[in-house]
Amino acid sequence: MPSSDAAWPRFESVDGVAQALRAVDYLADRELATTVFLAQELEKPLLLEGEAGVGKTELAKALAAARGSRLIRLQCYEGLDASQALYEWNYQRQLLHIRLAELDHANGAPGRAAALERELFSEEYLIHRPLLDAIRADDPVPPVLLIDEVDRADEEFEAFLLEILSDFQVTVPELGTLHARQRPLVILTSNRTRELHDALKRRCLYLWLSYPSFDREYEILRTRVPGIEEHLATQVCGFMQILRDRDFYKRPGVAETIDWGMALVALHRDVLDESTVADTLGCIFKYHDDVDRFRDENLVAVLDQVSERAL
Repeated sequence: MPSSDAAWPRFESVDGVAQALRAVDYLADRELATTVFLAQELEKPLLLEGEAGVGKTELAKALAAARGSRLIRLQCYEGLDASQALYEWNYQRQLLHIRLAELDHANGAPGRAAALERELFSEEYLIHRPLLDAIRADDPVPPVLLIDEVDRADEEFEAFLLEILSDFQVTVPELGTLHARQRPLVILTSNRTRELHDALKRRCLYLWLSYPSFDREYEILRTRVPGIEEHLATQVCGFMQILRDRDFYKRPGVAETIDWGMALVALHRDVLDESTVADTLGCIFKYHDDVDRFRDENLVAVLDQVSERAL
């Protein structure tokens, strides 16, 4: 369990989480703020699942900013293995050390083969990849460890994570078991491209992040794009709500809403019309098939729906 006299500024309550996140422009609802608070208090990783673009990765960034800590990010992908995520030996530095020892020997220094081996395989010669970096960190404030898109990694790597997430320790054959100096706050994200194993889920608190309501998205947009005009923000959020009810391969998330709002401000637009929407589809959709499917829609009818919602 966590220490009650921790030196770093912990979140004192659920409301404290929400307020700290709002201060760095991340708007969390009560359920999310509660789950984050419990992840801190219980010292358990937090697994976030949901569609791409709903704010899973942004939450980890916001938590690091709110806590004044480092964000250590491990981006998962197919074929990722332990050496790429955990550590590797600094072979070049080890080789240099060996050559310097050979020079000492040539200059008459006594041999010290056993000592040399111990030096070569000490933690000093380890290159810390994200997981070991988070475990061995001795920062004033424990870092936030983001294991992003864990569903893209292989099941073997998922199994490897179990020791890390259970005991926050790792075994290096040459050194033995390295324990965490302090526990990081761990956030795992998944877009559900495959189902994660129950053993991993049991080690985590779980939260599904869904698309926000109109009111929540409007508040997010006005916060993240302060230059956007009120009526245009209403139209943009209404437009996105309508699109998410349609059959697209990749429905636009909050990230696309923010991108589109920033683009419209950059173009000095203050109202949505046919030409504005047609010119900025690249901010909304990321797949050609979705663009074609949208162009087959009656854009005037969609804009009329947006106007009706805004009334």
